[in-house]
Amino acid sequence: MKLGKIYEKVIEFGKSRDPRGIKEVEAQIEDNKKTFKDLKGIRREIFDREKLKNPYSDSRILHGDPDTQVKTVLVGIDMEGPELLLAQKLREKRNGPDLVIAHHPEGRALARLADVMGMQSEILATFGVPINVAESLMASRVAEVDRSISPGNHNRSVDMARLLDIPMMCMHTPADNHVVFYLQELFDLEKPRKVKDIVDLLYEHEEYKSLAKTGSPVTVFVGDENRKAGGVFVDMTGGTSGNKKIYEKLSQAGVGTIVGMHISEEHRKLAEENHLNVVIAGHISSDSLGMNLLIDRICRIEPLKIIPCSGFIRVDRVKSGASGKISSKPKKKSKSGGGSSGKR
Repeated sequence: MKLGKIYEKVIEFGKSRDPRGIKEVEAQIEDNKKTFKDLKGIRREIFDREKLKNPYSDSRILHGDPDTQVKTVLVGIDMEGPELLLAQKLREKRNGPDLVIAHHPEGRALARLADVMGMQSEILATFGVPINVAESLMASRVAEVDRSISPGNHNRSVDMARLLDIPMMCMHTPADNHVVFYLQELFDLEKPRKVKDIVDLLYEHEEYKSLAKTGSPVTVFVGDENRKAGGVFVDMTGGTSGNKKIYEKLSQAGVGTIVGMHISEEHRKLAEENHLNVVIAGHISSDSLGMNLLIDRICRIEPLKIIPCSGFIRVDRVKSGASGKISSKPKKKSKSGGGSSGKR
């Protein structure tokens, strides 16, 4: 499969699992087109034209010709200098990787991570938080994240990929959309009665079992396993954590339990003050589940050899014949809500 087609399918599949719904995603792309049309001079020159078809600024081909034929892929959660040297070493051998795929963004995709955070407002609105409240709270958080990222040396790993001439891409929010779609539908269908039932459902997946065996179990950070779960909200997409003030609004909207990848201590305390249960499924395990679900869909088009590294736990549900409990069609959402902390 060509690199360009892999990228095209990543974006297409990411849209199909976007919690906002395809109409809102396409509306965002139309807004980007209108913005670009009105630009002139240097602002038009530096505009990221991928935004005219790709709504996820944190997912890009970082280096490489889109016509590159790909059969073998080195995939990891964080793919930086050491992983690129590993790729180069493997390429010296027979059947080395034709492409490196990172989950977490690098280069331009990292520099513009904050641009995807606006989707959190619409997600929160679908769970009962008024859109005006969600947008107001998210605006300050988006600006904060943008300021914190701006001084970074974003292109270090991309420069390395260029010098080694190793094709490289990242797929962040599209993969996160997959894990949210999958787990939210799971909880909506199974309707866990208690918090411990949520934990048990997560442990039915190899990604969570594997990380638990290496010291990173699913953990109840706020609440108790024997408490009633109430409305469950899976908070694992939208770039990084939202505004800490959202927990009060989520509780008022009927959320009982937040299932996230991670949470800061400050966010944890506010969730506790607002009587929310918080189940931390795990960061790398949840990223692996989302990546697996997305990669499986790509491999159904054309098989690829996947070499996992950098924390990625490969579970090939296509090869094993396992499809999980979830159908391919989204179910009607229940009214709930969410919030978390750190890069997804």
